[in-house]
Amino acid sequence: MLNTVYRLVEPRRIEAEFCDIDVAGDDILIRPTHLSICNADQRYFQGTRPAEILRKKLPMALIHEGIGRVVYDPKKELPSGTRVVMVPNTPFEDDPIVAENYRRSSKFRASGFDGFMQDLVSMRRDRIVVLPDDINEYVASFTELVSVSYHTIDRFLTRSHERRDVLGVWGDGNVAFITALLLKKRLPESKVLIFGKHEYKMNDFVFADDCYHIDDIPGDLLIDHGFECVGRTGVSTSINQIIDHIRPEGCIATMGVSEDNVPINTRMILEKGLTLFGSSRSGVKDFENLLNLYREKPEIVEYLQRIVGETINVKTIEDMTRAFDTDIQKKGGKTIMVWNK
Repeated sequence: MLNTVYRLVEPRRIEAEFCDIDVAGDDILIRPTHLSICNADQRYFQGTRPAEILRKKLPMALIHEGIGRVVYDPKKELPSGTRVVMVPNTPFEDDPIVAENYRRSSKFRASGFDGFMQDLVSMRRDRIVVLPDDINEYVASFTELVSVSYHTIDRFLTRSHERRDVLGVWGDGNVAFITALLLKKRLPESKVLIFGKHEYKMNDFVFADDCYHIDDIPGDLLIDHGFECVGRTGVSTSINQIIDHIRPEGCIATMGVSEDNVPINTRMILEKGLTLFGSSRSGVKDFENLLNLYREKPEIVEYLQRIVGETINVKTIEDMTRAFDTDIQKKGGKTIMVWNK
């Protein structure tokens, strides 16, 4: 079967390429319907990744957050039209210790092989999860992003001590919003405090117990554990503020991506006996567990609708470019491409 793949061939230049899809195997064919733009996609599209990385990765179809409908299942387990979320992480070996998203042999959509900007996506059946019938499609489109926060919290629960009275989340963007929301819903007895720098963004954190500007944190404010959700140039400042305000033997989860090495106060990490760990991406179990949480607590999806930003109908390559240009200029929220290909 002939398929069209929309690959980024150089920064800001997308071209349509035609290729065959093998329908004789076990894979399920998915027609994308809603695709969510991630900052990682933007770094490729705008050409802000290092030149050697761009040379290695491109040409490549972008987008690793998305949902679609089943077009063809060779085993006929999923009826045509079934709504599914596509899991971008693709493992190729088993490991009883290392999670699928940390195995060096795993591949990730839109980072080494084609993402979801295609007319049809051929997916291993273990890489798709059926969506709840009544879920908001715009929120569902960035399930992958929410699953990363879910995964981080799971790791936090296995690494932190049980005094979790006060949790601090540094950041006021999408990752911080999602992480703080899931913390509040999964650990309802804990106080969740937000530390950001944009008042208009922190106004959306209506579920949080309190919000503080990072330049006006009370000196005597203490937290039990902290989450860094800032990334880029703000990673160092955020982690060091957490170190300053965290109680001894607390746990620090780092989630923000930085292209540069980050200086942090290791002396106080040692003196306070802190645990610092990183989390990246997620696996199919995180998707499944998150969707179960949506079913149990549907108000989470209602809150997540607050960060749905621009929605762009996409029919042409010009529409794709417009979606990325709109996204790069946004003040916040997620830009969703309604994939009318």
